[in-house]
Amino acid sequence: MNQNNQYTMLPEAFCERMRRLLGDEAEEFFNSYEKERAYGLRYNPLKFSSKEAFENSLSQTADWELQPVPWCQEGYYYQAKDQPGKHPWHQAGAYYIQEPSAMSVVELLAPKPGEKICDLCAAPGGKTTQIAGKMQGQGLLVANECYGSRAKILAQNVERMGIRNAMVLNESTERLAQGLPEFFDRILVDAPCSGEGMFRKDPQAVSEWSAENVQLCAKRQHQILSHAAGMLKPGGVLVYSTCTFAPEENEQCIAKFLEDYKEFSLDHSDFGERYFSSGRTTWTEAGTVPFELHETGKDFDGTYRLWPHKLQGEGHFAARMVKAGADRKKVLPENYGVLQRSKGKQTKVGKKMNNSKWEEAFGLYLQFEIKDLKISLQEKMTGQFELFSDQLYLLPEELPQWKAWKTLRAGLPLGICKKNRFEPSHALAICLRPEEVRQSVECQEPLRYLHGETISCDSSFRGWTLVCAFGLPLGWGKAVDGVLKNHYPKGLRICY
Repeated sequence: MNQNNQYTMLPEAFCERMRRLLGDEAEEFFNSYEKERAYGLRYNPLKFSSKEAFENSLSQTADWELQPVPWCQEGYYYQAKDQPGKHPWHQAGAYYIQEPSAMSVVELLAPKPGEKICDLCAAPGGKTTQIAGKMQGQGLLVANECYGSRAKILAQNVERMGIRNAMVLNESTERLAQGLPEFFDRILVDAPCSGEGMFRKDPQAVSEWSAENVQLCAKRQHQILSHAAGMLKPGGVLVYSTCTFAPEENEQCIAKFLEDYKEFSLDHSDFGERYFSSGRTTWTEAGTVPFELHETGKDFDGTYRLWPHKLQGEGHFAARMVKAGADRKKVLPENYGVLQRSKGKQTKVGKKMNNSKWEEAFGLYLQFEIKDLKISLQEKMTGQFELFSDQLYLLPEELPQWKAWKTLRAGLPLGICKKNRFEPSHALAICLRPEEVRQSVECQEPLRYLHGETISCDSSFRGWTLVCAFGLPLGWGKAVDGVLKNHYPKGLRICY
């Protein structure tokens, strides 16, 4: 650590490099470390129909000083005193707390409903949940994380945000590349990096930094990109991002990738140019980009840098690339939207009809649906029903070889099929709306429910009841004689 200047929190080698790169701009960059970090949240489009709907609903539940994040339609800055993580709406998946600069990456990816999209390094789930909001439950979202403990956190956030068309995997990128050649329409590689852009936000990132780690990260990032290249369809979009300033992990990494994979090219984004600075060819190694471009120092068009001294957020880098090939128009199959079984002819129930255990489980679920829901999931969602042990799932369409992967979550877990009864899952509750169930209660003391306590309800209620806070579901309760037995998962319960 540098102990001889005013930036004593920063590694000396890092400071020397940033002065060399930024020149006269360096002092302004270092001064940004003396300012308070920005706090951000992003509302969930799966819960609210519009920005106005979110703002109107929030105004009735919290007195927060929100300001819009310019580059993200769903994004807001909030004040540290607001503490949105302690509001019941956080448990209901109304929003995701996310660093504002990080919201830029999915905007560059520009996901569309009905596509097959992969978030290759997905934990803890900020960008995965942002992608899901733009997909609106249509298509397939594969969120992968190679570290098991982080993959579990990813799966929890996917559930909390009410995402029903996602597959959460705990796999190596190499293994996925071997099994899913040219499978995805869009891929996001938010690569593990040296974390320099988070120094102001996370002091631990400072203590873990080293020049050697920068080189190790750059090598790993190129490997991950090479795996992503094979999984992308011709004509597909690949977005690479980091939260570091190191050119070795940013411009140099992209230049090397483009040299090795000539079917890819950088894709200019008017959106990126409007809000962010461009990457610089002068920060690539000579020889990795055309010599005349390197010498002139022109912008590395299609790469973008978010600087903490130029905007309200932390440091980020992103590059948008396209793969040469087929037309980007997606042609949906004739049977799009029809529930299918795993093998054989199309069917509304999605499994071999001679499977008695499956038939019994599906029958119990249908009884629950008729008795407790006002909707039919078969009509509202596309996919296929599958039984894993005693758990019934609704899987997304075109789920890729799900039995071959280490899967933490496959689509929407509907519930457990026990002897002569069906117990709906917490995930199903979070996906529903009050108007879609036959019984719901607006909880006047949501923290009591989240703590695991029983709450009162209409004495006429019987059976499964959706417990809501400010109009959004928190989970299930089971009504008997004016009392709701609490079915909020024990592992999620809060202390207060």
